[in-house]
Amino acid sequence: MLETKQYIQNLLKSKNIEVSAARQHIFEKYVNETFNIDAVKLIKEKQQIMLDKWILKNKIEDILAKQIVIPNATVGKPYYANLQFEKLGFSDITNVEFEGLEQYGLTFNPTLNVIEGDPSLSGDFKIKMKFNVLGEELDTEAHEKMLSLVVNANPKSLWKNIASAEGKDEDWKVASYWKEDNANDFQPIGDKHIVVASKRGRSHANVGSFRDDDYAFKHFDENGWSIVGVADGAGSAKLARQGSKIACDAVIEYFSDHLSEEKLKGFDQILLDYHHKIGEDAQKKISHFVYNNLSKAAQFAHYKIEEFATKTESPVKDFHSTLIFALFKKYDFGYAILTFGVGDCPIGLLNKDLTDIKLMNWLDVGEFGGGTRFITMPEIFTSEKFSTRFGFTLIEDFSYLMLMTDGIYDAKFVVEANLEKLENWKTFVEDLKGNNEDGAGVNFESDNEKIAEQLSAWMDFWSPGNHDDRTLAVIF
Repeated sequence: MLETKQYIQNLLKSKNIEVSAARQHIFEKYVNETFNIDAVKLIKEKQQIMLDKWILKNKIEDILAKQIVIPNATVGKPYYANLQFEKLGFSDITNVEFEGLEQYGLTFNPTLNVIEGDPSLSGDFKIKMKFNVLGEELDTEAHEKMLSLVVNANPKSLWKNIASAEGKDEDWKVASYWKEDNANDFQPIGDKHIVVASKRGRSHANVGSFRDDDYAFKHFDENGWSIVGVADGAGSAKLARQGSKIACDAVIEYFSDHLSEEKLKGFDQILLDYHHKIGEDAQKKISHFVYNNLSKAAQFAHYKIEEFATKTESPVKDFHSTLIFALFKKYDFGYAILTFGVGDCPIGLLNKDLTDIKLMNWLDVGEFGGGTRFITMPEIFTSEKFSTRFGFTLIEDFSYLMLMTDGIYDAKFVVEANLEKLENWKTFVEDLKGNNEDGAGVNFESDNEKIAEQLSAWMDFWSPGNHDDRTLAVIF
């Protein structure tokens, strides 16, 4: 009753109509008439409807005007984007749906307000979002808003894979020192096994050039020794692919000819004395043996490259290559492991229970400001640091002995300091076993006939900015 009276009073006042005191009793009867009570009630209801409609229209316009950003997607990479309408102030939005998402490999989950899926098509697309707002009539036509969806191309798909010998005959292969773009192998090596893969980098595959990395290994049944070599030909050297091959082959050739029974017997006794801590000079004798034999192997690799360069009338620098190798043998009391390294390729030794890592060489980084040393450089043999390029350890047993080129090291360890950290090597081993975004893994079992192919497939991992050749030899 009071609400009706106040409304009519305000109405009369807005029209400059005064109700005199003499007619106040008439006004009281007037405001109590059923017609007026119902009329005021109806007017108030209509006003509220008008107000609600205006608020709805504003909400709709706010949604249409507000920028809704859908995070970028990438082809081949699982996608999940929560649109979080509440944070945008759209808590009243409802009946949301998107048209045509399926053509991009995506779907919309209206319960979670999530766009998800596996994007299959790259590009900058406009997609239509339909929606309603709480408070609208049930049969109200959905409102439409165009949103931008950017699906980036898979970076891997942007790289070409041109065979290095595409359209070439066998004579050309020989003349150009051609080698397979991808190579791998799996063999027993003594009482252990070796799996190795060498894969041409994307930067080479993109232009159809050669794999510059190489590897070689051999086990000598007659004396129990095994040798594994890995080399990385310099990208700036036009015949580096041949330099790395010659270096690896030379190491195998040298030890095939120079692991004489007389020398080995002498080392066996020295090693036995070292193990039992007999004599004060056992360590010196070991160091002398390692230096004397491995330095000659390294010099032989240098000589073989130099000889080939002279024969082909090519500058030695055209064959620039790093070189690392490991010579090892099992004894009753453990494994003797001897190493050499020049360049930026690490040799890592993980003990049996993965509680310790030993880096068996230092890398030619830092001091040279990133300038790698190569086995082709004669100055490395006269440097006062030459003797520090050799490593030795006697270990009861080991889980993995790994030799890798910088195509692996740069992507997985980034900096030299990380090679000293056990947790990084344990992460690397887990990565090798399949704990990575690609789910690609290697099953390190001696009866796994597909292990070499698995390692080669694992090497397809994506690492922004790291597209060099990749070679990894694992003795396990």
